[in-house]
Formats: sequence, structure tokens, C-alpha cells
Amino acid sequence: MKPPLPPAHRAAWRAFISAYWRVTARIEAGLTARALPTLAWYDVLYGLYLAPGHHRRMSELADHVLLSRSGLTRLVDKLEQKGLLVRNACPSDGRASHAQLTARGVEALRKMWPTYRDGIAAHFSSRLNANELATLTALLDRLAAEPAEQAGRKES
Repeated sequence: MKPPLPPAHRAAWRAFISAYWRVTARIEAGLTARALPTLAWYDVLYGLYLAPGHHRRMSELADHVLLSRSGLTRLVDKLEQKGLLVRNACPSDGRASHAQLTARGVEALRKMWPTYRDGIAAHFSSRLNANELATLTALLDRLAAEPAEQAGRKES
């Protein structure tokens, strides 16, 4: 039988999850108040915006966003219906498809960004000083790293 997690480990995990959900809920509320789409929409559109030529294979997009693959497929269907992206079959692999950001998708990002930026500032970055932000970034990068990457860091 494995030993239970120490209270400090559980408390840190709860604080991390609670902060994530509360901050994103506040940002979502700001978007909703301005009749703008959700953060999930922004995440998908921005993932395409960052890609060369504003397109990615659906499998690559799934790795970029914070959605399940089935959730991504449903959301991409909605975004395509709204004209914010188009899907095309991959010419080299008929089983795969690409999502391509449209001009309307870029415009949607531009409309959402000021509210999203203000939410990040109000509910996240303004609550931490520069040193805290740098420390938090380093800690979260370490948590997000693959185990093999972390092992390499410990050895160096």
C-alpha cells in the first residue's frame, strides 16, 4: 500500500487547481459580459494563429489546446459553421485533416483579446510582482515538462 500524500502536497495541489479554475472563470465571465466567445474558442483560434500559415493538423491542434480530442472535434465543427476556420483533407494522408484559420477567425481573436488581456492583468499578473511571476513561470514550466525532460534537468 502506498503512503498517503502529505498534507502539504494535497494543499498545494488544491491551491493550484482552485486558482486555475477561479481565474479562468473570472476571465470567462468578462468575455460573457461582453457577448464574446469562450476561452476554449480563443484557445483553438490562437493555436491556429500561431502555426505557420495559420493551419495545423487536427492531431497537432489537439496537442496544443486544453481540450479532449472529442471536445476539440465538436468545437472545430462549431468554429467551422461560424466561418472562423475551415477543415481540409491532408493531401499526403487521407485519414488526417487540417484546420485553417480564416480572416473571420483572426477578427474574432482581435475582438476577444482586449477582454482576455484585461482579465489576465486583473485576475492574475497584477496580483504578483515581477519576481513572483518569474518564479511561478519556472515552477509551472517544470511541472509541465515531460518526465524525461525533468530527469535531464536533475542531472545537469
